[in-house]
Amino acid sequence: MLLDKYKDLNEDQRAIIESTSQFAFENITPNALKWDKECFFPKKIYKKAGDLGLAGIYVSEKDGGLGLSRLDASLIFEELAYACPSTSAFLTIHNMAAWMLSNFGNKQIKEKYLSKIINMDSIASYCLTEAGSGSDAAAMKTKAKHHKDNISYDINGSKSFISGAGESDVYFVMLKTEESLKDGISCIIVDKNNDGISFGKNEEKMGWKNQPTKTVSFDNCIVPISNLVGSKGEGFKIAMQGLDGGRINIASCSLGAARFCIDKSINYANERKQFGKYLKEFQDIQFKIADMVTEYKAARLMVNKAAVSLENKDSDSTVYSAMAKRFVTDACFKICNQALQIHGGYGYLSDFGIEKMVRDCRVHQILEGTNEVMRLIISRKILGRHENE
Repeated sequence: MLLDKYKDLNEDQRAIIESTSQFAFENITPNALKWDKECFFPKKIYKKAGDLGLAGIYVSEKDGGLGLSRLDASLIFEELAYACPSTSAFLTIHNMAAWMLSNFGNKQIKEKYLSKIINMDSIASYCLTEAGSGSDAAAMKTKAKHHKDNISYDINGSKSFISGAGESDVYFVMLKTEESLKDGISCIIVDKNNDGISFGKNEEKMGWKNQPTKTVSFDNCIVPISNLVGSKGEGFKIAMQGLDGGRINIASCSLGAARFCIDKSINYANERKQFGKYLKEFQDIQFKIADMVTEYKAARLMVNKAAVSLENKDSDSTVYSAMAKRFVTDACFKICNQALQIHGGYGYLSDFGIEKMVRDCRVHQILEGTNEVMRLIISRKILGRHENE
């Protein structure tokens, strides 16, 4: 085990991590490689996670969630990602959707959807990205016009790279509510069984293989106006606030993968001999592991800072989330890749689990806003501040 993962935690956090670790060890660890190979979406395991409250981690207790802090959530996602980053990452998406509904939904729509989402009786996906817009979310083309019945929207357009598409029961869709731009972007929930919603082929991916990724298309999809989350035109704010937490969550998944790879590397260095010496006796290996542990610890501090900042609603929470996402996903991918190098040919084999961590973590540098976009967010905040001083 990498040093003492409980060292800086309070008693409640230790209990949370111990129960999460046990759940992951019993339900995810034995199956992760098989799920990856077979591209299997483990719905029953997600339902078990929902029964433990892991589908509404930072949803308030009054809305049926656990009411935990963003830091607590980060610790949970790291622990789950130690077993499988892809499985943990999908839970982060589901939790983000649950939080959006809890934080912005009115009483009527919460009563309709929230308890099922928190129990994971209904699995949720988040639909923001489009094929032609990518990181430029404001350029989306999916639109909703008022239907002739005046109580529904008629939705047309498509969303790309949607995790859980085709398997999820509800879709939190960001779209433009009028032909003109005056009303901006809104968020609406679309049920899987709605007429007019369809799903493309399952994309063949480098990693995250145990969750489907498909295009979600809307062709005259009629959805009640009452399914709006928040007010009309509030969707961009909802999406961006959701992404602040999503960036911390995905960084936390990278931490779990990195810690797994470090533990594997330490064990391997203690067991493997080359030229009559254990690997740990070679200075090059010593320095590699020293750097891996140091970078992991630094990355974890950045995630903790961002999580506390978001929890406290600090004015700089968006930039701290961007910093954490940029630094941590880069650093942890490097750690996983270095672990593969330490293991040599064995690291390249599927059975050791290292190559899966490398594949799963690579996309973390792209999603929730690419790391290049994170640099834009950070630099604009810093340079803009200097210009005003």
